[in-house]
Amino acid sequence: MAEKKAFYITTTIPYVNAPPHIGFALEIVQADILARYHALLGEEVFFNFGSDEHGIKIYRKALEEDKEPQAYVDEYAAKFDALKDALNLSYNAFTRTTDPHHKAAAQEFWKRCHVAGDIYKKNYQIKYCVGCELEKTDSELVDGKCPLHPNLELELIDEENYFFKLSKYKQPLLDLYTTHPELVVPDFRFNEIKKFIESGPEDFSISRLKEKMPWGVPVPGDDTQVMYVWFDALVNYISTLGWPEDEKNFEKFWGTKDKPNGLQLAGKDQIRQQAAMWQAMLMSAQLPQTKQIVIHGFITSGGHKMSKSLGNVIDPFAIVEEYGADALRYFLARHIHPFEDSDFTMERFKEAYNADLANGLGNLVARIMKLAEDNLPVGTRPEPKGFSEEYMQALENFEINKAMNVISAKIQKLDQVITEVAPFKVVKTDTEKGKILIFDLTQDLYTIGRMLNPFLPETSEKIKKAIVNNKKPETLFPRKE
Repeated sequence: MAEKKAFYITTTIPYVNAPPHIGFALEIVQADILARYHALLGEEVFFNFGSDEHGIKIYRKALEEDKEPQAYVDEYAAKFDALKDALNLSYNAFTRTTDPHHKAAAQEFWKRCHVAGDIYKKNYQIKYCVGCELEKTDSELVDGKCPLHPNLELELIDEENYFFKLSKYKQPLLDLYTTHPELVVPDFRFNEIKKFIESGPEDFSISRLKEKMPWGVPVPGDDTQVMYVWFDALVNYISTLGWPEDEKNFEKFWGTKDKPNGLQLAGKDQIRQQAAMWQAMLMSAQLPQTKQIVIHGFITSGGHKMSKSLGNVIDPFAIVEEYGADALRYFLARHIHPFEDSDFTMERFKEAYNADLANGLGNLVARIMKLAEDNLPVGTRPEPKGFSEEYMQALENFEINKAMNVISAKIQKLDQVITEVAPFKVVKTDTEKGKILIFDLTQDLYTIGRMLNPFLPETSEKIKKAIVNNKKPETLFPRKE
């Protein structure tokens, strides 16, 4: 038997300094849709998720709550892992950066970069945004503040730390971008990182003084320093595969230098970290590059960035509790643009739920299966048709909303067929012809059910089970007033 094609996908790993919000639910649902799609194609999928548990933000939060940092991150990591059940996710690895294996892998990665001559120590002064966990140049600031965290005061850091020679990798990165023109999706995000590197990237700090910030992975050979959170966290993409010990698993899923295989999803605020810093770090450690990085936009609420002070933060757990996981997955897949910023309000969500799911898909399933239950013999087994090229192409291009639109068009077409052909009337005057029409409807519905698998996995199973049992299911999406 031929070995299955391997498919690797990872999200970024979120800081566990606050509960999950709808913005991160978007990224993990997008990743799950792609993972399930590739599994549906018969590929062997490795889907990585996890939690970023080091850094000054977390250390300070733990102190605020009078908790040990490990107890604090244990509590919040569990809240993110709870997304698996809440959103019906299929990830098979939850990588915590406090796991002993990950810490050992991060230290091995550090050693390889050091051997390559890419790590050095120096005194420096910088402006630092705790919210981003990144250094900020004056050109990146707006009115002296970080544009992503204008409510936070920039901190001045003046100490001796280790640095990574990103400047050394200006030309290798530009060469990578030229030889791999599909490395970053969409194109306008790729252009952003190209311009950043062309302007001359600066070396970046990769450690902090342990006496000031003790919560981190120890720097090999220097017990006065701990790793800067970004250096440690990025290594999770490969430590999750058992790197460096499990070379076979690593090459199977992350790939080789000649044939990279890693797919990463990240938000638009992480282009520099994922497409420049991480790629240079991989070069330094003599490891394969990422195959592709997909960058999504932000979710706004009522036209504003979500924030606790504005009171517009949306809790995915609350939505799932009232509407179900598939309802939220549907909205994120069809009504949130995969690459641009998109607005999410409960008014928009409820409107889409009633129009698209309760009155649309749910009603269609009820109509067809009522006809089937009343007119087709038990044991009828329709076979689903293959996926359309348009549907597959959309998912290959990460245009998740377009793939959902293909399904929605099929739903509307079936509704139209029922209205125009009226099989419920035909079966009364010409039984055999009516049964053929109804059977054809169940076959098309089965195909829709299968196409929905990556998007609405629970609903997909309910539709397929109803067809196999030739029985109308309970209401899939009760209308909400």
